[in-house]
Amino acid sequence: MAFAILALSLGVLLQIFSRAMSTTAVSGSYSRAAAMAEARLAEVGVTVPLQEGDLTGDPDDGLSWALRIAQLDASDIFHEQAPPVTPYRVTATVYWGERGAERHLSLASLRLGPGLEDAGLGAGSAPGRPPAVRPPSAPKAGQR
Repeated sequence: MAFAILALSLGVLLQIFSRAMSTTAVSGSYSRAAAMAEARLAEVGVTVPLQEGDLTGDPDDGLSWALRIAQLDASDIFHEQAPPVTPYRVTATVYWGERGAERHLSLASLRLGPGLEDAGLGAGSAPGRPPAVRPPSAPKAGQR
């Protein structure tokens, strides 16, 4: 009787450990995908130009990626003038296959580009920039 109880207990324990290892593997894949998506988002505006379009990348270590940059309409906020900046929604999606299932993870961010006037794309007048403000100079030794 004790042997039967031990066999059942070991069977249950093995299932628990098996599921824990499977969950750990999936979690590791999601962590790698999140790191890749964050890296792709960080490249926008640095090595990837901030302009509308779609980019894709070759699979790297079993992960492939897609980057979508879409300009957002800010005219409802700035009624009578051109917006001083152009907002873009940047979405990075990473795809991978795991145990016969297609998985993906998407991260999105908002990036601000030059105003439509500054980029030569809009009509109207862009607001002027405020004058630069210089901090007061520090007093020299012996002055108050």
